[in-house]
Amino acid sequence: MVAVSQWGGWSILLVLAATWWLFPLLDQVFGRDPTNPDEAARLSSLFWYRAITLIWAPLQFGLVFGLIAYLATNPAHLTLTEQFGLAASLGVVTGMIGINYSHELMHRPTRLERGLADILLAMTLYSHFKTEHLLVHHIHVATPRDPASARYNEGFHRFFPRVLIQSFKSAWRAEAQRLEKRRLALWHRSNPFWRYGGLQAGMMGLAYAIGGKWGLAFFAVQAFVAVFHLEITNYIEHYGLTRAYKGAGKYEHVKPRHSWNADHRATNWLLINLQRHSDHHYRPDRAYPLLQTYDHDAAPQLPYGYPVMGILALCPPVSRRVMNPKVRAWRKQHYPQVKDWTPYSQGLLQTE
Repeated sequence: MVAVSQWGGWSILLVLAATWWLFPLLDQVFGRDPTNPDEAARLSSLFWYRAITLIWAPLQFGLVFGLIAYLATNPAHLTLTEQFGLAASLGVVTGMIGINYSHELMHRPTRLERGLADILLAMTLYSHFKTEHLLVHHIHVATPRDPASARYNEGFHRFFPRVLIQSFKSAWRAEAQRLEKRRLALWHRSNPFWRYGGLQAGMMGLAYAIGGKWGLAFFAVQAFVAVFHLEITNYIEHYGLTRAYKGAGKYEHVKPRHSWNADHRATNWLLINLQRHSDHHYRPDRAYPLLQTYDHDAAPQLPYGYPVMGILALCPPVSRRVMNPKVRAWRKQHYPQVKDWTPYSQGLLQTE
């Protein structure tokens, strides 16, 4: 990124090309990885895997604010279009790597790791994702109560604005309910939204202190692009999948079949096994190096890795043409007894 900021011009597109185009090509070269690691391995044996996620927060902090400082002292070096492109490229990094690593860290048991997740999310102005993911998404995935589960026939152009609004509301509601159970007020210091707001204000204040209004705008653009990449990933991971409704506001337990699985080797290297999403929801406490993959009988399979699926999602008619037949086949395979899927697709079932 530093070299790109110095070169300018077409080189700014290198980050976008690497993530959206290079890794799909590498997936073709290296193929799929159907093997599973020993799930009984101890965390102590995964030191170097954990180290990757631990060191990223300070590295990303230096990258984000170092770029702002460099460009603030060299204002004429890049055109306005190049500056916007650089901010977008940075957002690809803070989204596809930063938020992804924060997702791994927030599931870990130590305060250090969870704190680093907070720092990474604050750099994308999306701190509430931690609450929404842990207290809403994992509990209500593949039901109408989960904003991040894309419904059947819902295009990304409709999903994205919906999830931006509903995920914040659901995160706030989840924390309010948690505090109420502990008989604490919303403004109690244990409400993490105080921490979220403070960290985000600190990040924006630092961007402004370094680069003024321009620095703040640069920071905001990269944050938006990062969140865009997060939510297009959320869209892919559960599109059209629903848990069986049991009545009285209850759904069946989460199983591997309620998330799309992908074992494309190169993209899993980039995304630290995020594509093994079926196992992540089945065993959310499992560290990323130990995530298992599943065959077609246990979990639905994506035809391509996340980068290609993300490109398809940006064109809803094409995405539906690819994914809707797979959703219908999944329904017949796992829920042949359900004859009318309209209440599921439209989120009409009782959720309380």
